Amino acid sequence: MRETKRKILWLISTVMLLVACCPMLAFAAEEAEEYVPAMYATFWSLIPPLVAIVLALITKEVYSSLFIGILIGGVFYSGFAFEGTVTHVFQGGIISVLSDSYNVGIIVFLVILGIMVCMMNKVGGSAAFGQWAQKHIKSRAGAQCATILLGILIFIDDYFNCLTVGSVMRPVTDKHKISRAKLSYLIDATAAPVCIIAPISSWAAAVTGFVEGEDGFSIFIRAIPYNFYALLTIVMMFSLVLLKLDYGPMRLHEDNAIKGDIYTTPDRPYADAEKEIVEGKGKVIDLVLPIILLIVFCIIGMIYTGGFFSGTDFVTSFSQSDASVGLVLGSFFAFVITIIFYVARRLIKFNECMACIPEGFKAMVPAILILTFAWTLKAMTDSLGADVFVSELVKSSASGFMNFLPAIIFLVGCGLAFATGTSWGTFGILIPIVVSVFQGQNETMMIISISACMAGAVCGDHCSPISDTTIMSSAGAQCNHVNHVTTQLPYAITVAAVSFFVYIIAGFVQTAWIALPAGIVLMVAVLLVIRKIFGKEAE
Repeated sequence: MRETKRKILWLISTVMLLVACCPMLAFAAEEAEEYVPAMYATFWSLIPPLVAIVLALITKEVYSSLFIGILIGGVFYSGFAFEGTVTHVFQGGIISVLSDSYNVGIIVFLVILGIMVCMMNKVGGSAAFGQWAQKHIKSRAGAQCATILLGILIFIDDYFNCLTVGSVMRPVTDKHKISRAKLSYLIDATAAPVCIIAPISSWAAAVTGFVEGEDGFSIFIRAIPYNFYALLTIVMMFSLVLLKLDYGPMRLHEDNAIKGDIYTTPDRPYADAEKEIVEGKGKVIDLVLPIILLIVFCIIGMIYTGGFFSGTDFVTSFSQSDASVGLVLGSFFAFVITIIFYVARRLIKFNECMACIPEGFKAMVPAILILTFAWTLKAMTDSLGADVFVSELVKSSASGFMNFLPAIIFLVGCGLAFATGTSWGTFGILIPIVVSVFQGQNETMMIISISACMAGAVCGDHCSPISDTTIMSSAGAQCNHVNHVTTQLPYAITVAAVSFFVYIIAGFVQTAWIALPAGIVLMVAVLLVIRKIFGKEAE
């Protein structure tokens, strides 16, 4: 069966390459500067990411699936010409995204965190924390609740959240036989969904920047009670733990974890990182202090980029910060101080710290590769005008469906973020449209619709295999990426379905005091029905 899937994959690749090489459709190098592809701003602009996602889910192989999606995007952009396809895929795609300063900053941040995790393992900090947690956290439910609470507490940035929570909680969840897939879900569900309802976060900064002509920060605060997907995701997580419920592919992973196999599938993408864990040398402080340093210095780094030390107030400096640069600066200083701390305590020699640099880099290679391909696929989608297509779609549906518009915007946001793998890009497309539709007419509906846009973007981002947050969550939990996507999808879809109905309610009642309690009751009721069908998980 697996061999058949591989053959299908290679057949599709070959066909696409043959089409791209068709000599009858030669690419004209002397075309005008403002080149617009024939498929620009049409439904075809969404085909490349959709193909990549479907192939990844069918074949369970991410790299080639993403590359085929990228290749199709290049073919569509060039008008099926060989030269134009190759040029666009590499020059307009891979090289372009790796030349982007923001993307490079995220990669550097990833590498530094990988190095720090390697050092924590070398000195025995991770093992010591695992042993401490085993004494103080007595149950699987306790380990999962601790993971959720830590994820909620680290609300500054979703990338930082994913990798930090994963590093801290992996030893704990492993001891309590919680699958890596479940850990990935808990990390992912406390990353973007928590950041999007936290006023002091890089996400709040992004959203306020898209609300032109209005007090963006005030609107963000008022939109929080209407962000049903984010709030109901938190309700969902605690309910799953307290009801001892798992369903879909996650049930298999959790059943296998209880029997001793925390992976389920044979591949071990981060097996080398596991071998680095040393027992007996370090103490709990050797893991806790570097994490605290990371949090403190990353906050300082972000407000520094926002002008805090030049006289700007804290909230404003956070809202205009550059998360990429801030996280790099913060993680670098935390890294240097951690080295000094470890060497001073004679836990590790300086040359051994330096040996962790290539090891840490190596551990993050899978995440960096998937991120690079995901960014490139987004570049292909942007060049085909997917944002223009969706923008026109939303504008055309705005008339005649005002009460249903929040629910419609939620679905459009889900679809766009799922196909493109980006929440922030979805904000940038939909929020200005919502503001223009409701500005000066119905402020409450504008708030609800902006929140629906944010919720839909986070939902689509949460579900998408090509989302950077999904990729980071897999890396943080050291879980196979496709395993994370397939196990998380039923949970995310459940919350999305409930959120959709709650947005219909909100469109009519136009108050969170009725809509949000109704959503919480409906969410718990749905989970109770599912538990009735599937039963409680084994202990």
